[in-house]
Amino acid sequence: MPTQFQKAEQFSALHVKGSPVILYNIWDVGSANAVISAGAKALATGSMPVALAHGFTDGEKIPLSAALSNAKRIVDATELPVTMDLEGGYGVEPEKVADAVTQALATGVVGFNFEDQIVGGEGLHPVNLQVTRIQAARRAAEAANIPAFINARTDIFLKEKPEDHTSSMLEEAIVRAKAFEDAGASGFFAPGLKDEAMIERLCSAIELPVNIIALPGAPENARLAELGVARISYGPVPYRGMMAWLEQQASNALNSL
Repeated sequence: MPTQFQKAEQFSALHVKGSPVILYNIWDVGSANAVISAGAKALATGSMPVALAHGFTDGEKIPLSAALSNAKRIVDATELPVTMDLEGGYGVEPEKVADAVTQALATGVVGFNFEDQIVGGEGLHPVNLQVTRIQAARRAAEAANIPAFINARTDIFLKEKPEDHTSSMLEEAIVRAKAFEDAGASGFFAPGLKDEAMIERLCSAIELPVNIIALPGAPENARLAELGVARISYGPVPYRGMMAWLEQQASNALNSL
């Protein structure tokens, strides 16, 4: 059984520009086992699927203790590296972020998504504030002696329609990515970005491995690899597909007489 430290190193090594790791997001042990059987190299929870599966809405509505208990059950069920979606760190203040990271790493996860949007509010945290929050997360990981993969997420693109994405938004994302890297981030997550030219520019402009989410309308995975992406995740797509299938199957059964 590899140690948590070893799994963290293993997970980080999977992020290669042009040869991306694919993370088909899960929400519990059952979904984890299905994805493991499909050949996954690592596992990642998604905040929305986990919240919905436990009767909550997204946006840190599920108590942190419940999200952590869920993550621990997944970690205990597999030898694969597991990363969790920690949303905005369950607090604005750096010390609250550090506390959430410390608790998350205690479950055995090896990394987490950490976003720059103001959870429950409007807009994004200023770059300088987000930098201090990422620094706090990195210090907490160092204190735990785990080389955790901090996947620093920006919501610049997710908050606007794809047809409204502009070059100035891309430049802002690049500025944030470089600042986040200096603060200790391991990767840069740009959910909602679908334009091939912008994705390629982002991947070439920063050193951090770039994570793109495979939402409907995004380039195919092979094309994302060609553009230099290092991580492809699926967010709520698997959960929504499963629930749509379940509802249809239930409807077929309940209306079969």
